[in-house]
Amino acid sequence: MNKYLVIGNPIAHSLSPLLHNYWFKKYKFLDSIYEKKKVEKKDLKKIVEQIKNDEIKGVNVTVPFKREIFDLIDTAPHEVQFTKSVNTLVKENDKVVGYNTDQEGFEISLEENEWDFKNKKVFIIGAGGVTPSILSSFIRADGAEKIYLSNRTRSKAEELKKFWDKAIDFYQMNKDTIEIIDWGEKSELCDLIINTTSVGLTRDEKLDFDFSDYNNNKEALFYDLIYNPKETNFLKEARIRENKTMNGKMMFLWQAHLAFKKWTGVSPKIDQEVIKLLD
Repeated sequence: MNKYLVIGNPIAHSLSPLLHNYWFKKYKFLDSIYEKKKVEKKDLKKIVEQIKNDEIKGVNVTVPFKREIFDLIDTAPHEVQFTKSVNTLVKENDKVVGYNTDQEGFEISLEENEWDFKNKKVFIIGAGGVTPSILSSFIRADGAEKIYLSNRTRSKAEELKKFWDKAIDFYQMNKDTIEIIDWGEKSELCDLIINTTSVGLTRDEKLDFDFSDYNNNKEALFYDLIYNPKETNFLKEARIRENKTMNGKMMFLWQAHLAFKKWTGVSPKIDQEVIKLLD
């Protein structure tokens, strides 16, 4: 039996097994099974070794280990070496390779929503493992005009800004493209507000931000990368304010699609049946 995993902590919310096992059945990979596993940081090395020993065929990595796993793999594509954020592991030529399908999945989700981030102002909440991939979508010559970044631990946001400032010349961006703001403080009004944190996985959790300036703003898009629950308080409050809202379901589907293709060579179809599967 070919075993696949999604690892993280927490992990109970993950719908990855539901989706991948559906695709395994649909595309006749009847000798494959996908499970979820709650792990600690100390377990990551063993997971990598199990891939190398063919005990596990492929792994998805979710919060909070997307950056921690990078130091344990054998190699990664250039863009992953740059962001040091990994969400997909696979064995290739006896080496454990770390990929990141989050960025492309995120960009496809916005394209499908007919949302163009060129010259837009973006507010990113959180500086965790997925944030470098999200930033990669905006840091380029035809990317966002301004990016505000806020993290509960400010030093993590500053570390991320320092990292990207080194690449400003390469990406032909202005030095002041990224601006750090304190947790809970207001930025100027933005076109896109993204929650990259895990706040909202529990239904009563709320972010400590005042978005009352966005009341009746029907153009601002509030995007929560969380997809389960379907509507976090972050999105519920945005809907009440009459903002546009979007959860992470389509990003989740597309990053999974890309991971499945790397593991099996099959490009699974994302249709209404698959979308309804996650509802």
